[in-house]
Amino acid sequence: MSDERYAAKLKGKKGIRRIINAAGYSKNGLCSAYRHESAFRQLVWLNGFLAVLVFVLDFGPATRMILMFASFLSLIVELFNTAIEAAVDHTSTSEHELAKRAKDAGSAAQAVALVLLALLWFMALWREYGLNLF
Repeated sequence: MSDERYAAKLKGKKGIRRIINAAGYSKNGLCSAYRHESAFRQLVWLNGFLAVLVFVLDFGPATRMILMFASFLSLIVELFNTAIEAAVDHTSTSEHELAKRAKDAGSAAQAVALVLLALLWFMALWREYGLNLF
């Protein structure tokens, strides 16, 4: 079977069947990331805690939306980082400069997302509670 026909077969039919298949692939991706990536598990627990905290603390709706967005963004970036690492490792596990750059860039993207998350939380706490963090 050609690669094109194999890919078309995996995608399934059109319409609702394709949507159902896509939902299944997404579920598999989330489960796989949680099962095999400790960094993803740690972020799920951190952001789960932050999601509870965002509704326990007395934030306004706009602040809540921004903080939830930042939490989801950090999870999305970690999923992309995991995908990059898996694709690079599938291609070759030998040391290569381009592979290192790809993995380092994914890691840097996650670091930036986490800095954003921390910065937004500090700003929200400072604004709402007058916390002097420095």
